Amino acid sequence: MNRAALLVLADGRFPAGGHAHSGGAEPAVEAGRIRDAEDLAAFCRGRLHTTGLTSAALAAAAAHGLDPLALDEAADARTPSPALRAVARKLGRQLMRAARATWPSPELAALAESRPRGAHQPVVLGLTARAAGLGPEDAAHCVAYETVSGPASAAVRLLSLNPFEATAVLARLAPELDRVAEQAAAAVHHGIDALPAASAPLLDVTAEAHAAWPVRLFAS
Repeated sequence: MNRAALLVLADGRFPAGGHAHSGGAEPAVEAGRIRDAEDLAAFCRGRLHTTGLTSAALAAAAAHGLDPLALDEAADARTPSPALRAVARKLGRQLMRAARATWPSPELAALAESRPRGAHQPVVLGLTARAAGLGPEDAAHCVAYETVSGPASAAVRLLSLNPFEATAVLARLAPELDRVAEQAAAAVHHGIDALPAASAPLLDVTAEAHAAWPVRLFAS
């Protein structure tokens, strides 16, 4: 297994555009739901076990070799917010450009041709992991980590939170990241219809409101 490739893919410096997104942290900070490291931990935990699990399973399924176009449709069905669907496709398009330059593959090329405006980011990430020689659980781990590291990084900027505290939040969540990744990877053996569809309605509602803000620090 090419573990070094997993480090490259999960690295925040991989040019996939995620740094411009807060994962819902910006509206949560504005609403007073994230004020300190304890609140951040609760927010990240909730995100991990809902949308994080769903996205990790989609990525694991793509890495396993399930039909990426069908998975993209499944991702649409699991993303009720139009704003979040648009964000997922924009991030997927950005990741696709980086992935094809780094690990070119016929499967990535075919998906890019079929979805010129972008496929959902978790599906692209799963195919990228497959092209890099990684497996379903690797892809799921990458998505699970992104699910919490994005808000943690955003909270440092939004709250001037001590980065040591933000990193400690991620470290304490590590066992739960492992469990979510394992659960997501196990789900792929039961087909696309059986993939998790956990949701976080408040994230959907706040994403729609955030998209209409005239001034914001993050794109989502």
